[in-house]
Amino acid sequence: MKTLIFSLYLNVMKAFAHLVPIEKESYVILNGAGRSGSNGYLFYKYLKNIHPELDVTLVEPWPSSHLSWKIWKKIGSAKYIFTTHEPFKIKKQQISISFWHGIPLKRMGVMAHNTAYRGNKRNMNIWHKEADYVVSSSDFYETLMSSCVGIEAKKYVRTGFPRLDYLVKPISKSQILNDLFECNEAKAKIGIYMPTFRFELEDKNVMEKIKSGNFFALSDFNIQKLNDQLKRNNQYLIIKLHPYEMNLVKSSQQSVSNIKLLSNEYLEDNKIDLYEIIGATDFLITDFSSIYFDYLLLNKPIIFIDNLLEQYINKRGLLLSPYQEIVPGELVDNQRKLLDSLAKIDEDEFKEYRQFWKKITLERNNNCCQAVYELTKRMK
Repeated sequence: MKTLIFSLYLNVMKAFAHLVPIEKESYVILNGAGRSGSNGYLFYKYLKNIHPELDVTLVEPWPSSHLSWKIWKKIGSAKYIFTTHEPFKIKKQQISISFWHGIPLKRMGVMAHNTAYRGNKRNMNIWHKEADYVVSSSDFYETLMSSCVGIEAKKYVRTGFPRLDYLVKPISKSQILNDLFECNEAKAKIGIYMPTFRFELEDKNVMEKIKSGNFFALSDFNIQKLNDQLKRNNQYLIIKLHPYEMNLVKSSQQSVSNIKLLSNEYLEDNKIDLYEIIGATDFLITDFSSIYFDYLLLNKPIIFIDNLLEQYINKRGLLLSPYQEIVPGELVDNQRKLLDSLAKIDEDEFKEYRQFWKKITLERNNNCCQAVYELTKRMK
């Protein structure tokens, strides 16, 4: 019922916004990615800083049933509409540019095991009708996206992703250490753990582990032992979970010196995106998240936690396999192996393999914001 009501609301607002005349220099960014690696938010920052002469509006969260008529007028009058998820526009004369939000490793759309044909067909029609351009980084990316949601080749533009610009120009490491850990050790190393959205596994045991503070969902998790190892290594670990999981962990997270949960509030209060922090880290821990493809640009160590691999393969599936051959980093499925990997992180045996995957996935990886902006200028 909620979906039906929201759909009705959306159609009514689109009908009214359709009456608003288009303004040629008007940009609207519909941001559904928050501050967690949002191409939309970071492109907005670029435009506001480099092109203050433009009329640029950031709409977030998107989609939402709580937008004012003033915002809907902006959407209706926009010449260029940028999205982080599904493409969207109100009029044929508008130009819809899709950023999307990551190179997919997990199956989605028609390729996924846990989706229905009717919904997939609807989504493919949306991409066909409403996406004028789809931002891309490589042939590899275009092949994966088209296999999942049926995007035509002619829609892709090889500009690279705006967030990559900010990944290589992060805020200072000293600021992160001071803000999150009250630390001023110049030689300290920072790691970040970013898993994929695990709620979709529909496994209560996994959710209970996360709720108890076991953010890795490992069978032998012990936060004190993990913290002790980090202290010995002079390492600090940032935990960035999906918002749903963050809400589960907040109340039960134990207080330890070298591990901190990164909240969305911190990012919003400081007007920064997660990628502006990630670029300052020394290593990444993840599982099946697309973050690792972008992290290849930094050529820094990555540890892959694969304790839920079989569940993901069965529930949703992966676009590339075997998993063990495509991930350029240490594989761990328990805390003992994780501690061993953290102790020898500087040995880093995977530098060349990361470079191999970077060449395939991130063919275009610099001055991406400028390339997107110049694309809009060519459309006049």
